[in-house]
Amino acid sequence: MAQFEPFLDGLDFGEGPRWRDGRLWYSDFYQHRVYAVGEDGRRETILELPGDAQPSGLGWMPDGSLLLVSMLDRKVLRFADDELAEHADLGDIATFHCNDMVVDGNGNAYVGNFGWDIVTDFRNVTPAKLALVRPDGSVETVADDLLFPNGAVITPDGSTLIVGESFGARYRAYDIADDATLSNGRVWADIPGTAPDGCDLDADGGIWFADAVGGRVVRVVEGGEVTDSVETGDGCFACVLGGDDGRTLFALCAPGSAPDQVAGLGLGSIRTMRVDVPSASHGAA
Repeated sequence: MAQFEPFLDGLDFGEGPRWRDGRLWYSDFYQHRVYAVGEDGRRETILELPGDAQPSGLGWMPDGSLLLVSMLDRKVLRFADDELAEHADLGDIATFHCNDMVVDGNGNAYVGNFGWDIVTDFRNVTPAKLALVRPDGSVETVADDLLFPNGAVITPDGSTLIVGESFGARYRAYDIADDATLSNGRVWADIPGTAPDGCDLDADGGIWFADAVGGRVVRVVEGGEVTDSVETGDGCFACVLGGDDGRTLFALCAPGSAPDQVAGLGLGSIRTMRVDVPSASHGAA
């Protein structure tokens, strides 16, 4: 049975991991920074957000500029040429903190939000909308009635978006039209007893996801069959496939997600595990 090994420590709360240009990129909520780290463990600060702003989901525009979700003010920011600017305001769609994001090859970004104030009213589960941010920064709703839309993936052919619902214990799939809108929403997989969080798609069509309530990573395929489940030894809130061959699974772990549990304490970590099937994006341009 595969097991996780230590890779990097000193995180507060890592989120939004992406593998790009030979490095693992991730956000840290409470260090207010975006980092990139090589396979040798050397870490670079890419940017630091002002004040108490919390970065989350990451992605890139076709020109290489970085998009990042600013959770608390419900915006997507754009970082290019060492300048940080507002790309889109999601305040008319997001009903609480914005969170994870996936960006397609044309620069269209799909952004989820909590749906309701889980900080003060954890049990009052309220459906959320999924936002589409177009390359020009315009915003529209493309799906609704999602129970905390979280980690999402786009299939390599660009035809399907699959998004996890942390409070729905499932993945939903949508057809992506030429204009980036979504249709034909359907359940892709039910995974009872889990809370799907950050995730990635492998070359065989399986999704590895962090189970936010289980302290583990899980691999599920369409229809709901769980093929793998591996404990991380701590809470796990995001994962991504990367490394030179696309077969290293990076898991972002922490004792919890609330600021009183982790902010300023450096108790979070990144752990790695080798898998058989590479990332769906391995070898892609």
